[in-house]
Amino acid sequence: MSLHLFTFVLKLINSKIMRKISILFLAFLISSPSIADEGMWLPHLLKSLNENEMQSKGLKITAEDIYSVNKSSLKDAIVALNGGGCTAEMISSEGLMLTNHHCVDDLLQTHSTVENNYLDDGFWAMSKSEELKNENLSATFLISIEDVTNLFKDSLSIELSENERNKKISEISKKIVSEKTDSTSYSARVKSFYGGNDFYLITYVTYNDVRLVGAPPSSIGKFGGDTDNWMWPRHTGDFALLRIYMAEDGSPADYSVDNIPYKPKHHLPIQLGGVENEDFTMIMGYPGRTNRYLTSFGVKEALEITYPEIIDIRTKKLEIMKSGMNSSKEVKLQYAAKYSGIANYWKYFIGQSKGLKSMRVYDKKVEIENKLRSWIDSSRNPNIKERYGNTMQILEEAYEKNTKIALNRTYLTEAIFQGPEILSFSYTMKNRINALPKDKEAKSQAIRKLKKLAKEFYKNYNAKVDEEMLSAMLEMYYYNVPKYQHSKIFKKIENQLFGVKKLDFKYYAKNLFNRSYFASEEKCFRLLKNPSKLLVEKDPAYLTFSSIYNKYLEELYPLRKEVRDLQRKGNRLFISALREMDTIKKFYPDANSTMRVTYGNVGDYKPKEAMLYDYYTTINGVIEKEDPTNEEFIVPEKLKELYKSGDFGRYADSDGNLRVNFISNNDITGGNSGSPVINAWGEIVGTAFDGNWEAMSGDIAFEKNIQRTISVDIRYILFVIDKYANASYLIDEMTLAPIRE
Repeated sequence: MSLHLFTFVLKLINSKIMRKISILFLAFLISSPSIADEGMWLPHLLKSLNENEMQSKGLKITAEDIYSVNKSSLKDAIVALNGGGCTAEMISSEGLMLTNHHCVDDLLQTHSTVENNYLDDGFWAMSKSEELKNENLSATFLISIEDVTNLFKDSLSIELSENERNKKISEISKKIVSEKTDSTSYSARVKSFYGGNDFYLITYVTYNDVRLVGAPPSSIGKFGGDTDNWMWPRHTGDFALLRIYMAEDGSPADYSVDNIPYKPKHHLPIQLGGVENEDFTMIMGYPGRTNRYLTSFGVKEALEITYPEIIDIRTKKLEIMKSGMNSSKEVKLQYAAKYSGIANYWKYFIGQSKGLKSMRVYDKKVEIENKLRSWIDSSRNPNIKERYGNTMQILEEAYEKNTKIALNRTYLTEAIFQGPEILSFSYTMKNRINALPKDKEAKSQAIRKLKKLAKEFYKNYNAKVDEEMLSAMLEMYYYNVPKYQHSKIFKKIENQLFGVKKLDFKYYAKNLFNRSYFASEEKCFRLLKNPSKLLVEKDPAYLTFSSIYNKYLEELYPLRKEVRDLQRKGNRLFISALREMDTIKKFYPDANSTMRVTYGNVGDYKPKEAMLYDYYTTINGVIEKEDPTNEEFIVPEKLKELYKSGDFGRYADSDGNLRVNFISNNDITGGNSGSPVINAWGEIVGTAFDGNWEAMSGDIAFEKNIQRTISVDIRYILFVIDKYANASYLIDEMTLAPIRE
């Protein structure tokens, strides 16, 4: 607010005549978003909520150009990979799709061998015939979003228990989805928003023939590795190319040599003019999950219980994996993608913990809650007190009860389900073997599928690494989870050597691997010659897993269900009360893997006193960071040659520099990886891939002054495709927009 405007408002406030008007006006000024960077907005609501503000910030197109069900729009170029784990965007009329390198590193790993390592060397198809097919990779497009909240309201009375409420929601949702999708190739889901207060029917179409087109070597696509992860300045070419294929009639189809490249309703033109400071930017994609409405109770639990343990567990897992990867090239290839996945959010939790503390997020949450309590208590509307009077008590009770099981659930998830792979794999195989059909031919076919599953599993599995992982995870579980919550398997470990050497977790792990059918591909295939439910149930790997898991299910899950119901009810009431308390403010729902739009501007920032980070980096920084002794900072020889020659071609900026990354204040999270950064005219200028370290609390509390999205400049992407990979034919099929001055 300007000083003159603020003075004017104060004068109004001092006027008895204008007192009521001034209070409303001031509330509007305070509660309305002062900048457009915060918010993951639903695209179908941009017209009513955001269009004017977006255009005042620099947008040159309309809300209907972004989202429309009647004509092609930007939404038709945005893709959810595998339902939303990452985002991608169409960049040609021939089904070519751009995403992040880290979104396909598991594909690169799957296609790689020690002799032909696509992670290290990169991969480039020099024609469509050389593109690689992928199992279990899908590309999903949004068709429409419809508000169906009114279809639920009459059925969801406040008297219903959470279980009854969920059954009603499921029942009504099935009916709505069926009516929408019958006799179509579409799929649909009813998703809840604002903590379960609103409901939207979201319709999609999914294509399952998605092929790998190109990816740079990890020395470009992951340059900086874990050291630079979540950090700015950044110099990472985090991109990859995929292509969608369809049946000749245009319908989705499984892989076939007869399929043809997908013809998108819209693809994004490429803008080679780049971006400058304060330029308007918008990002469209599928953010996974945020928790912006988390209460102080949740923040306290995260900081004091769950986050410290997650960090400790992941630190140990990474240590074990790294040791194995350093031992051989084969193990390095097997565990590269796994390591990256664990390391990414290991660092995230460290950063978020620091951010929550430094930004005083707990205190800010308490302030909001106190304000809400005062509003409820002072309300003259009896319905307000009746509906919301016990909201905070419900939440407080939920989190108090959760303290009894939070530690166990953390270790169960991180150390058991996502720990030693032999445990989770034994559980999977047991369920599959139990479900084998009795019919001889059907059973034979199902066993062939099991063998294929096993082959895929053991391709990226090392028993020595996993044995060490089992020993370490069981030991951490034993010493950190309350003893009364331990299963019988820990008694067995205590007494396994008849008192000679108790609590020898390494001995237990070694013994398990010697005896388990799941310790190697060879032993597993022996089991699959004649699969037996009884043999699996007696297998030490399955016995270990089931002992720990069943203990949780039998004794702790009932409390977990009670806690979850209380949390759901409390959160729903809390968010509803907030929206009712402040009717002027524009609220956006938490991310839930549905398409969202965020808008803001390119911009530098000050991470600390006396420090200023510029808004872009160049290839000069890549060369400056080079360290041949550190695999995270190795620069490919060809890239160095291109740098020395200054051969940047049309991808150089106006000063002749080759820009690599840039930052903007757009609001993103996990799932947005690969999302396009779009300029004011609807043209792609970059691809988002990371956030900045100083604002790691962003999934819980957005920090408008320092939160930044890190993106690859589209010019660096095209430079690598053209000059480094010599794959200019790919650029030939793209649409290059006129350069805007």
